[in-house]
Amino acid sequence: METTQRTDQQRSADRRRRELLEAADRVVLRDGPQASMNAIAAEAGITKPILYRHFGDKGGLYAALAKRHTDALLDSLRAALDAPAGRRERVEATLDTYLSAIEARPQVYRFLMHPAEGSQSDQGFDVGKHSAPLLRRMGEELAQVIEARLDLGPAGHQLARVWGHGIVGMMHAAGDWWLGERPCPRAELVRSLADLLWGRLAAAGDKVGGPGF
Repeated sequence: METTQRTDQQRSADRRRRELLEAADRVVLRDGPQASMNAIAAEAGITKPILYRHFGDKGGLYAALAKRHTDALLDSLRAALDAPAGRRERVEATLDTYLSAIEARPQVYRFLMHPAEGSQSDQGFDVGKHSAPLLRRMGEELAQVIEARLDLGPAGHQLARVWGHGIVGMMHAAGDWWLGERPCPRAELVRSLADLLWGRLAAAGDKVGGPGF
């Protein structure tokens, strides 16, 4: 009986947390980096102390939102990498998946990667402290995909990590510049980045017994 009650309480808390994150998403889509804890609490119909109770502070809320969006993005990237197509097509599809995600929700991207642009009430929020782990997580995830698929020789594990973090860094830097300036169509940027990556990726063989790349 006590176990059932604890389970029900946990489910209720998880549901409430999802509802608060959805409210936060709505505010971020509207306000971008200027989304404040006050505005999110108002959108959720609660007071700011209750919001703090669930997330601790803006850093805690940011981390929860970041995990939510990063999980979805990584699922999309994996789907692009595993699509039934040639290697070059999948490289381009993966790059396009990332760029189309930040293009579709630029306010969310700016909130996650440029929160220091926010309101006066949120000054002191350390963008590097919170955004750098997102990029590292994506780099490690991509490294695992590369290592599982490509035969990179005896130092394959280390090389896969170099490539994973390097590709994520390239996507992030190029995407950030492109989203701000829009100097070319997305398809052109995808082709240019794929050209930059293609030489060594084209030469690497598939790992024996792996899912292939």
